Amino acid sequence: MKIGSQTIQLENTPKLLQTASMVGPKEMDGPLNQFFDLHTDDVFLGEKSFEKAESKMLEQCVNHLLSKAGMNNSMIDYIFAGDLLNQCISSGYAIRNLNIPFIGLYGACSTFCESLALAASFVNANYGKNIIATTSSHFCSAERQFRMPLEHGNQQSPTSQCTVTGTGAALVVPNSSSIHSLYITHVTFGKVIDFGIKDMTNMGAAMMPAAYSTITTHLQDTKRKLDYYDAIVTGDLGILGSELLVDQFQKEGYDISHIHKDCGVLIYDKEKQDTHCGGSGCGCMASVFSGYFFEQLKSKKMNKILIVSTGALMSPLSIQQGESIPSIAHAVAIENEV
Repeated sequence: MKIGSQTIQLENTPKLLQTASMVGPKEMDGPLNQFFDLHTDDVFLGEKSFEKAESKMLEQCVNHLLSKAGMNNSMIDYIFAGDLLNQCISSGYAIRNLNIPFIGLYGACSTFCESLALAASFVNANYGKNIIATTSSHFCSAERQFRMPLEHGNQQSPTSQCTVTGTGAALVVPNSSSIHSLYITHVTFGKVIDFGIKDMTNMGAAMMPAAYSTITTHLQDTKRKLDYYDAIVTGDLGILGSELLVDQFQKEGYDISHIHKDCGVLIYDKEKQDTHCGGSGCGCMASVFSGYFFEQLKSKKMNKILIVSTGALMSPLSIQQGESIPSIAHAVAIENEV
């Protein structure tokens, strides 16, 4: 049922049964390498293009998820998926081989939480029993579409972020399942927020207002306080965007520095890896949550987290036309007990 202005309370509390993750070589060199299920040392994955490689990576991740869950394709009712490329080609080309009803999504880097929120809502409403949420991104395919082909050798801005080569997939099932797993209790869908930022190399600043809006709305709608959660996890703000988010909360009299985590900050080593302000991309939240945070919840090192992925709703064309960068954030509450 809907509570407050933007939040759905999932009264049937669907379960997050299993996840799978896969990353590329740069991500595997980072501090979270032990938490990823699969990785590749070849950014092409044996394919002829980066786009085909991204599709193959997503397909392999979904198949690994099915294997971990002890299921096959025919047992899945729907798959919600999206990526950063035009017309979601990475998702579409991957899922054509899976023979699962496909609901394609585009929310830029917010797509993982969007897909997970919709999958949980479908299960909560009894529209399906086994539903997958997944997203992917690839550094090289994203650079080619949104910035400059790698062959140009362009120098990166200090505020830029490195698109994560990675993917994550999550399986949502009804609460009636006898297997102990995590509960998805609430989802908060965000509004499009635009503070007029036009610098496409400063995604953290462009997306931070959407993260702040969705987090504060979620807390107001649920009547929860910040300390209800062990962690409030953003997906793609990076170093600069995370600092801005902490500063914004401090202006309102709240200190979130001790519970705020950002996947784009965690996935790379800022001292050893040349990633400027950290990571971003649909695969950033997807891989870090499906790997690291899912493990923290399973082991009960964390019991209640709010994941909030943020997306910059721009395109190369909108930037060329001088448009600002609107952003959006979606939130999903995941808990060990209800």
